Amino acid sequence: MIDFSDSTLETLIVHKVGNPIQEEALTLSKSKIELVDDTIRELLHRYFLTPFKQATFFNFHHDADLELNETYNYSTKIFNDPESTFLQSVNLAKHLYDSTDHPNIKGGEMYIAYFSDCKVDGDYTDAIGIFKSENKETYLKVMQNDDVFDLDYEAGININKLDKGCLIFDQEKEKGYKVCTVDNTNKNNEAQYWKENFLKVKPREDSYFHTDHFLSACRGFCEEVLSPENEVSKADQLMMREKSLNYFKEKETFDIQEFQQEVMQEPELIDAFSDYKNNFFASHDINHFDEFNISKPAINKQKKFFKSVIKLDKNFHVYVHGNHDYIERGYDEVRDLNYYTLYFKKER
Repeated sequence: MIDFSDSTLETLIVHKVGNPIQEEALTLSKSKIELVDDTIRELLHRYFLTPFKQATFFNFHHDADLELNETYNYSTKIFNDPESTFLQSVNLAKHLYDSTDHPNIKGGEMYIAYFSDCKVDGDYTDAIGIFKSENKETYLKVMQNDDVFDLDYEAGININKLDKGCLIFDQEKEKGYKVCTVDNTNKNNEAQYWKENFLKVKPREDSYFHTDHFLSACRGFCEEVLSPENEVSKADQLMMREKSLNYFKEKETFDIQEFQQEVMQEPELIDAFSDYKNNFFASHDINHFDEFNISKPAINKQKKFFKSVIKLDKNFHVYVHGNHDYIERGYDEVRDLNYYTLYFKKER
């Protein structure tokens, strides 16, 4: 849970980071921005922080030594001495410039900000914000001189659309800090430089992480193992998906033994799921636990992938929302067609 209602934007520096492959320059500012206008300060506060209110956490990492992660290292120096924010912003800008390693990456303004009094998981802490604006939009200007109107235009930044950004909270330093990140401009593999080259972050192993990945394993098991190819009906597949999701909706904590007994129930199904689960986490190089707190935001993210719909040729879609005992599957030998029988009390 992140709350920015009491936070203050204390320091802001802007640099211009081009694309070295396109022979664009790195232009470094000579001083920080003087934030004297309260309206501008409030607009910046909204522009920078709004995308992170429902964010998930990451940690800085490095294969050899966390101290070798440059963004982590410069952030630590800022937290240790906030007066060094400008000096370290120059190092961060140079690091981003060096990390821009694909010709499709757009240049843009890089903002380094320091925030005080951010509330994260119930505790107040400071935060470093690193943001980048890559896209400009055209705005019309209406000018009035007495009763005469004229139009002009100018390019500017839409404060409702943050292109790239991360927030680094001064918590869990030894684990690589709590970090949130967004990238709304680059989705292709070659443009993962923001997360992988510049930040070098990995998902934080918290309740969100475990809930999200375990539900992914449940969904994969239903789709790959409980499939028509293995002589499992679509209705039974959907039933297991719904039972899995409902377990997470109804519980506060996850327990693998309880989950298997309440959801899987049958020994053969439990064994098949256990094998699939272990292979799933091993193939994704993920540590998993048999007990953890359940994250409601992770459930909300996963719900869209647990749609209970049976698609029948191109003629019908059957949406199954409730008791699966009220739907039966059969085969009509005369018509040489499969069929479903639905039982209900009242038509709406």
